Amino acid sequence: MARPSRTARLDTPGTRGVTRTQAPSRDRFGRFTEWVARAMGTPTFLTLLTLFCALWIGYTMLAEQNGWWRFDSAALGFTALTLILSLQASYAAPLILLAQNRQDDRDRVQIEQDRQRAERNLADTEYLAREIVALRMALEERSNQQITRDVLRQELKALLADLNDDESTVESSHDAR
Repeated sequence: MARPSRTARLDTPGTRGVTRTQAPSRDRFGRFTEWVARAMGTPTFLTLLTLFCALWIGYTMLAEQNGWWRFDSAALGFTALTLILSLQASYAAPLILLAQNRQDDRDRVQIEQDRQRAERNLADTEYLAREIVALRMALEERSNQQITRDVLRQELKALLADLNDDESTVESSHDAR
């Protein structure tokens, strides 16, 4: 007797027991590094770290004087505390650098987009300036006089009025049908 195939077939509806797992986000670790960098750069983190160290040192000193259970030694220079802080710093530095690199990449992309936008704006401005010059030259040839702003404005208003009249004529002919 043949065993049923465990692979999902395309010609059958969904089968029981087949679950699709979402692929882990490639960006998840990057977001985590940014979260760590943001958290370590806050006054709250510095206050909590200072409080943790003060409590550690205070308990260790009291434990040595009163004979309580000790997990560190003040006589040996707080070895466990030093180890914990060194471990925290050895992980924090690369995580902060990774977050900083991600921010640099985002800034680089933003700068490139800004540069492209500025180039497009410059090209548009130059095009409009050439069009205005061409319009002035055409009007000067037609009227044999130098065109001032006021004359240019009047001509543009007249052209706009003609366009509006043409649009209303087209709309009224469509409404008549």
